[in-house]
Amino acid sequence: MSVVRFLYYALVAAAIGGGAAEAVVAGSAPYRIHTLFSVECQNYFDWQTVGLMHSFRKAGQPGPITRLLSCTEQERMNYKGMDLAPTFEVPSMSLHPKTGDWYPAINKPAGVAHWLKHSKEAENVDWVVILDADMIVRGPILPWELGAEKGRPVAAYYGYLIGCDNILAKLHTKHPELCDKVGGLLAFHIDDLRVFAPMWLSKTEDVRADKAHWSTNITGDIYGTGWISEMYGYSFGAAEVGLRHKINDNLMIYPGYVPREGVEPILMHYGLPFSVGNWSFSKLEHHEDSIVYDCGRLFPEPPYPREVKEMERDANKRRALFLNLECINTINEGLLLNHEKHGCKKPKWSKYLSFLKSKTFAELTQPKQLTRKSLQMMEDVHEQKQDISEPEKPHPKIHTIFSTECTPYFDWQTLGLVHSFNQSGQPGEITRLLGCTDEDLKQYKGRDLAPTHYVPSMSRHPLTGDWYPAINKPAAVVHWINHVKTDAEYIVILDADMIMRGPITPWEFKAAKGRPVSTPYDYLIGCDNELAKVHTRNPQLCDKVGGVIIMHIADLRKFALRWLHKTEEVRADMAHWPKKFTGDIYEAGWISEMYGYSFAAAECNLRHVISNDILIYPGYVPERGVSYRVFHYGLEFRVGNWSFDKGKWRHMDVANKCWATFPDPPDASTLDQSNEDSFQRDLLSIECANSLNQALRAYYRKKCPDPNSLPPPTREARRPPSLTITTQKAPDPPTLRTPDHETAGEITTREKIGNVEKIDASRKDSEVNNETNVLSPPAETDQAFTSMRVWMMCLWAFSIAGFVVVMYVMVWSRRGQRKRGKPYKIKRRSSYMGLWDRNTDMA
Repeated sequence: MSVVRFLYYALVAAAIGGGAAEAVVAGSAPYRIHTLFSVECQNYFDWQTVGLMHSFRKAGQPGPITRLLSCTEQERMNYKGMDLAPTFEVPSMSLHPKTGDWYPAINKPAGVAHWLKHSKEAENVDWVVILDADMIVRGPILPWELGAEKGRPVAAYYGYLIGCDNILAKLHTKHPELCDKVGGLLAFHIDDLRVFAPMWLSKTEDVRADKAHWSTNITGDIYGTGWISEMYGYSFGAAEVGLRHKINDNLMIYPGYVPREGVEPILMHYGLPFSVGNWSFSKLEHHEDSIVYDCGRLFPEPPYPREVKEMERDANKRRALFLNLECINTINEGLLLNHEKHGCKKPKWSKYLSFLKSKTFAELTQPKQLTRKSLQMMEDVHEQKQDISEPEKPHPKIHTIFSTECTPYFDWQTLGLVHSFNQSGQPGEITRLLGCTDEDLKQYKGRDLAPTHYVPSMSRHPLTGDWYPAINKPAAVVHWINHVKTDAEYIVILDADMIMRGPITPWEFKAAKGRPVSTPYDYLIGCDNELAKVHTRNPQLCDKVGGVIIMHIADLRKFALRWLHKTEEVRADMAHWPKKFTGDIYEAGWISEMYGYSFAAAECNLRHVISNDILIYPGYVPERGVSYRVFHYGLEFRVGNWSFDKGKWRHMDVANKCWATFPDPPDASTLDQSNEDSFQRDLLSIECANSLNQALRAYYRKKCPDPNSLPPPTREARRPPSLTITTQKAPDPPTLRTPDHETAGEITTREKIGNVEKIDASRKDSEVNNETNVLSPPAETDQAFTSMRVWMMCLWAFSIAGFVVVMYVMVWSRRGQRKRGKPYKIKRRSSYMGLWDRNTDMA
């Protein structure tokens, strides 16, 4: 499934709506309240409907609930799920009746407007709560208790709607200053909803028709296809009628996210994949799933609560995992009850079914009550837009992030970085931004390697089809910054192929708002020539930086999307790929992401504090007295005859090869200390390699059986498996070739610094002459083996020669005796000799 379809389904799940409905009342309240959600006539929405309806009843939500069902005439004729929820049928707007535009998300505002105009129930309501189908209600949602007022609806925060801050809002509303970035949970007074709903629909049509402003830098939609037009239609419609929201970022949570301390979410929105250990769930994998109508079939059971207690020690993270369990178990409980309702046979007993019917599960899913922190509102969006200059805290909170893909190549790098992070004393948490296609994610084994935020893969650009995996880095940061709420003031951005040696803190390296810290990338000559003049209005501000980035969260929010946009822009500018513009000796545009970073920073007027004391490449001579905080092993490095090149392990599934390690570097005690610079250089190289192996062993101790407890090994496997690519005796040696779409040069270019021509030449010579020679064991081993082989061959030759000589002597001895002996002896021997001897005697 493509990333475009991923976003499409995520939006469609929040849309649509449709005929007369019955009322189901789950509780009572002092005001008349009604809950709405919109769907289409599809299996995909049917199982979501079952989950939402079941949770609605369990939560004790007061008032009736109505499903706004949108179907074409043909779909309605074949639809089987009319009894899944109280339903009000609305005309389908998926294919616009006037423009012919296919945009199913418009059914949400269209369905609400139709219900207000044609439903009798809408005439007897004070408050309306609007939800999406892919939600689980955990407790009563009472607008008046949430703080909603007439003229001040309550909504959840959708920070990625940057169109509220730019020309898009100015074009589509007379009051852009009132534009609120909100969505998800909506709690309205009925009078406000009546005024607002027609404008919501109208503004959605306007934004959808405005193709000239669909681009990423205007909407924040990284696909630039207008799929979030309905969300902007909501914000612009509310601004147009003068509605200012009370914005709450605590009431709703995505499963997989860690709730803030003291906050009890009363709504779960499972719009994104989430996991618990090796178990995972993604709603998009069940788009055509008829599970509602298949008796006895449920979604795969997740781990049990007692297993989660053993899995996670941190109380708040463990609470997040419990939310994941609660979400899927509530859906499965709803499916089970729905099957019983429709006459399915009682399913066979199982441990999981017993758990769903247990007192323990009932207690875990009892209605939740709002806490004081859950009710805390964010500031008005107008105030959020202002840069509030506050005194720098002496020790601001930090969050570290890094970007990877769903490949074994990044898995062992992830282990190295995360292990070193835990050893380094770095403040705050670390998060892996994992970019995967849907197909990759289904087969991916490394979900447990690091705290992870999943992002859609942009390796193959959804619009242009361009293959450029490096764009995943800015795209992942954009996705993370818009989907994860963090209280960190500074974000540290690293690459996966790094090892941390110590903390990287903004206060030590003098980072500040408007002054990010980074490390020098002097080869980015495009900052000095025509390339910068073409791609930024402020070429004089272009800094040659990259690698490690320390940036204030406020700067990152403004900068991240521009980084992605500039990367796309530079990548598309093929006319300026030549070396004379970029410094890229391969002239293939592979460092477009690096220029995207520098040009975007210049565009945002960010001037970097450039530090030479943070990062070093193993194999480089360190500056005297500098305590480097990060190894970046992007290039091959050597110590004597030993070497390490990360590219050689591109296709080796190291993380799943128990107790395997990279070839050990020489012992530090064997180094030549006559040259201090070379000695210090080699010490750092050895430290980097040993850190990677330590990370692997630490991971294997958690995952793999104790090698000492294994059965006695065979002669061929006396030691744990080795990743060393050695002699012909090694069984099935891996093929370490770069992918067809990437050359070795392209890989190297992404990480080169300094004397790139020299590095490229040495790598090409190495790969042409002997692809695996740098990974071979020391020469003494081969010589010893060769020497023993020669001795064995000599011994065999001597034995064979001796045998021939002995046989020759015996044969001639016998022939001599026959000539000298008497006749009767010859006759006596002829009695038992062969035919040949008898013939000889007769002759």
